[in-house]
Amino acid sequence: MSTEHPSSESNLLPLIVEPEQLQSHLDQPALLIIDVPVNPDNYRQGHVPGAVYLDFRYLMRGEGPVPNDVPDVGFLSQLFSALGLTRDTHVVAYDDEGGGWAARLLWTLELIGHTRYSYLNGGIHAWRDAGMPESTEQTRPSPSEYHAQILNPQALITCDEIKAKLGDKQFAVWDARSKGEYDGEQGNNKHLGHIPGAVNMDWLNAMDRTRALRIRDYAELITELGAMGLTPDMEVATHCQSHHRSSFTWLVGKALGFNIRGYAGSWGEWGNRDDTPIEK
Repeated sequence: MSTEHPSSESNLLPLIVEPEQLQSHLDQPALLIIDVPVNPDNYRQGHVPGAVYLDFRYLMRGEGPVPNDVPDVGFLSQLFSALGLTRDTHVVAYDDEGGGWAARLLWTLELIGHTRYSYLNGGIHAWRDAGMPESTEQTRPSPSEYHAQILNPQALITCDEIKAKLGDKQFAVWDARSKGEYDGEQGNNKHLGHIPGAVNMDWLNAMDRTRALRIRDYAELITELGAMGLTPDMEVATHCQSHHRSSFTWLVGKALGFNIRGYAGSWGEWGNRDDTPIEK
């Protein structure tokens, strides 16, 4: 199955890029490689040569009733200008945990209509596993003037939209949390459980632990998701607690050719409201 974007003619690299492919493109001036580690020490200890560091907290609003929501466009404009993003930049994102924060960055780019992006499959684990060179030098971005706008609101789905679509046979919810959270046995929200009808595949189960946390075999994933009731012809919403784990399942869905949207509010919103239906 192709992992390329529909507009891949203009893209330097496919959506899901392997270490060897990225290595052969490292000297491309249009490339902006962004490392979004959970642990900043991992960047300092070694990163893809030329990669700039991004603190994952900048990908969330950080305040208000839903702190995990998308930052406002003023903030996103500042963030992407500081990173040196231009309309012609091809972003390659990766992290140290198998794709959550890297995918949250790519989902944010999708939201603002910047479709030139790739995910380094498996992140730093796969890069090291492939024996690729690393740098410990901090790369300073060359700032740009980037004006972010929400040009592709379809990448996002809201709480109210999900509520309105529940019961629609062509709509499904992929809950990327752990089974304990899904079953309502874990969590520290006002209400525990899951969105009625949601299917649960923990984001970790979409990673191949035998291949340095790369995305699992596509045919296997499509078969498994299909058995759960998630198919490429449906509209799929995906969420977790804060749209960090579910950014990865959004990316996986995209790579598999699904029509998938990210619910930024996630359970942090759904489980703390009183007007949202919940199953256990």
